[in-house]
Amino acid sequence: ALVENVFSQLSKACKELSISFCGGHTEVTLGINRPIIIGQMLGEINKDDLITAGGAKVGDNIILTKGIAIEATSIIAREKEKMLLKRFSKRFIKRCKETIKNPGLSIYKEAIIVRKLGKVHAMHDPTEGGIATGLHELAIASGVGLLINKESIPVLQECKILCDYFGIDPLGVIASGALIIAVDQKDTENVIKGLRIKGIDASHIGNVTHKRKGIKIIEKGKIKRLSLFERDEITKVL
Repeated sequence: ALVENVFSQLSKACKELSISFCGGHTEVTLGINRPIIIGQMLGEINKDDLITAGGAKVGDNIILTKGIAIEATSIIAREKEKMLLKRFSKRFIKRCKETIKNPGLSIYKEAIIVRKLGKVHAMHDPTEGGIATGLHELAIASGVGLLINKESIPVLQECKILCDYFGIDPLGVIASGALIIAVDQKDTENVIKGLRIKGIDASHIGNVTHKRKGIKIIEKGKIKRLSLFERDEITKVL
C-alpha cells in the first residue's frame, strides 16, 4: 500500500507539470526502516532561456520568496511531536506540519513567473544548510559578494518559535520551499509586486556586491560575515 501510494503521488505530480513519468523500481535494504526515495529528472531548454545560480551580477538585488524555514518547520514538528506536545498545542503543531503544503515546498510557480517580470540573472533554491548556505552557494557560483540585511529575511512565525525552543539558528536549517532570486535593481519592485499579485510573498533581502567585499550580513546595525553552515542546524534536534 505504501509503494502504491508513493507512486500514485509521483504520477499525479508529474501530470500536473506535464512531466513524463518513466517509472522506477523498489527494493528492500537491511537496516533501513523507513522509505527513501531517489529521483532524477532530465529536460531541455533553449540556452538563452537558461537561468542558473551562477548568473548574479554586481548591483543586482536579492529577493527571497515565501520565507524560512518551511521544510525544517514541518520536519521538526513531525519528528519531535511527542516532545512538543508537552509545551505547544495540537493546533500549533499541526500548523507546523502543514507548512510543506502552505506555503509549500515547490518553487516551480514563482520560478516561472519571475522570468516574465524583469531581468532575472540568477535563481537558487536553498536546501540543506539553510538560507545562509544557499546565499553562499549563489555567491560562489556567480563569483560575487553579497550584503544581506538580516531584519529583511522573512522567518515564518512557526519556524522562529521552534528554533527558539530548540536553540538553533533559523538561517541554518533546511530551507526548501523558498527561492533566492538575483534581479536587476530597476526590476526589483516589479518582480516583488508581480509575485505578490499571484499570492506569493517576496522580500528584498540584500544586494550583490563585488567579490572582494565578501559575503556579509547586517545584524543589529553591524556588518559581519554571513555564517556558512557546513552541518545543517536541524541535526542538533533530530
